[in-house]
Amino acid sequence: MSTKAEHYDVIRKPIITEKATMASEANAVVFEVAIDANKPMIKEAVETLFGVKVKAVNTTITKGKSKRFRGQLGKRKDVKKAYVTLEEGNTIDVSTGL
Repeated sequence: MSTKAEHYDVIRKPIITEKATMASEANAVVFEVAIDANKPMIKEAVETLFGVKVKAVNTTITKGKSKRFRGQLGKRKDVKKAYVTLEEGNTIDVSTGL
């Protein structure tokens, strides 16, 4: 399989939080993905980029908060997260890139 540039547009960055670390114990990895990416696109991108087999993909959209900056009202961007569950025996080490 060849790595297409579209795969890098789908997967933005890994999310390393306490909740994501607990998910990794259940053989899952959390990524921030493009807001318009769907589950088959995410599955194909992860399998191609990391060379693993994906069992399931669950997604959530976190709405951006309204915040004030120097008295001006602004809004943070909406973020889409993908919880990617891997098949048994497959792993992705996301902490090496830090």
